Amino acid sequence: MMKSGVDVSDLRVVRGGAEVLHDLTFSVEPGEVTGLLGPSGCGKTTLMRAIVGVQRISAGRVTVFGEPAGAASLRARIGYVTQAPSVYDDLTVEENLVFFAAVLGVPRDRVDECLRVVALEPERGRVVRALSGGQRSRVSLAVALLGEPALIVLDEPTVGLDPVLRKDLWETFHRLADEGAAVFVSSHVMDEATRCDRLILLREGRIIADDTPPGLLEKTGAEDIETAFLDLVARAAS
Repeated sequence: MMKSGVDVSDLRVVRGGAEVLHDLTFSVEPGEVTGLLGPSGCGKTTLMRAIVGVQRISAGRVTVFGEPAGAASLRARIGYVTQAPSVYDDLTVEENLVFFAAVLGVPRDRVDECLRVVALEPERGRVVRALSGGQRSRVSLAVALLGEPALIVLDEPTVGLDPVLRKDLWETFHRLADEGAAVFVSSHVMDEATRCDRLILLREGRIIADDTPPGLLEKTGAEDIETAFLDLVARAAS
């Protein structure tokens, strides 16, 4: 297991003259599923882009396994799944994976394994444009897993998926963490919070809590994470 995962220190991001992220400091550890929760527009995607190294930062520091975010040496060690599917619509599911496997230089048998992990084996011969939105998102996830990354960054990966598949994917995330990966997953669905080992709650570009789900409930006295989030928002505003 890696000694360190992601370290974010005093991170600020300004876009279009407005400060989107305000002095964020936290870490993402290997062997854990860390959830980033907050309403749409609170800065989750911007933060994930900063960690992957494709977002210009205004101040602070972001390192991944001791290297500056975006360093060339990290490219093969990070799997990033964006909200919009990032695969080729005119290729089949299998053709997409074979292409990206060749780019990454990974063995061909990883294609079969990744298709199995995301439950897309029956769809391997279908053209991506003919798939549902949820299936296309799973193709992107399969591509991200090809290189067996040490850090997996997932931006709203379960949007549009049915409850059974959502459950299966969360089990996959935990299995990857158990194998030593650092898994960082965002969501605006509060009922997914209990599936995380640790939670970072984001509101208007600021961290309002960083704790385990039981720790947040104990701290706020709430019965569920959504109520705890609302309580923390009220405390921050007072």
